[in-house]
Amino acid sequence: MDKPLVVITGASSGIGAATAEAFSRAGHPLLLLARRVDRMESLGLPKTICRKVDVRDRKAVKEAIVNAEAQYGPTDCLFNNAGIARLGNIIHQDPQEWDEQIDINVNGVMNGVHAVMEGMVERKRGTIVNMSSIAGRKVYPDHTVYCGTKYFIHGMSDSLRQHLAPHDVRVIVISPGVIETEVLDGVTDRKTLADYKANKVKMGGGISADHVADSVLFAYQMPQNVLIQEICITPTRQEH
Repeated sequence: MDKPLVVITGASSGIGAATAEAFSRAGHPLLLLARRVDRMESLGLPKTICRKVDVRDRKAVKEAIVNAEAQYGPTDCLFNNAGIARLGNIIHQDPQEWDEQIDINVNGVMNGVHAVMEGMVERKRGTIVNMSSIAGRKVYPDHTVYCGTKYFIHGMSDSLRQHLAPHDVRVIVISPGVIETEVLDGVTDRKTLADYKANKVKMGGGISADHVADSVLFAYQMPQNVLIQEICITPTRQEH
């Protein structure tokens, strides 16, 4: 029996790419969305459509999903993974970095939800996985806006879950701690970045994106009447 379509945003690297590989191994056709289409294509995954899409563009997200569904059938799982971390001292930080985080981490997620939610409700089946962070469960002084975006994901997902649960649609939140990815490559505050790296060394390094990907797949593969509402996954030595 053919496996249903899985859509992953931010699929060009890190957790997104690792999750794409995990779901592909499990036999699912994929729609991968990101701005670096060459990186997604380099994964070489079968039954995979790669589209250059910025999640801030609601129309482009919707069109890409509609086109993929025409080929592989309805979206059974959406992984809203795309996100950025512009950490820094809020007093000195460029407000444009605030805007970018809110646009991608908040509006980008809602654009994905908007594209698949109605169809899932009509079919009485589906899973929406929203990427948060341990910074959506506790605050850090140099994560101010980033924390705000991830707290939004938790609150929105809890409310969305209440709306969708009666329709047998699941909403899952993933809250990673320190992971070995490129997510901090855009941090411009040198002190914040140095402190983060020092803390990472102290805990023996971050964990592999593959562990997060395996967790997403595990939660998805539970029977539709079983919901793992949140997975918080960190290095064992990560104390905070």
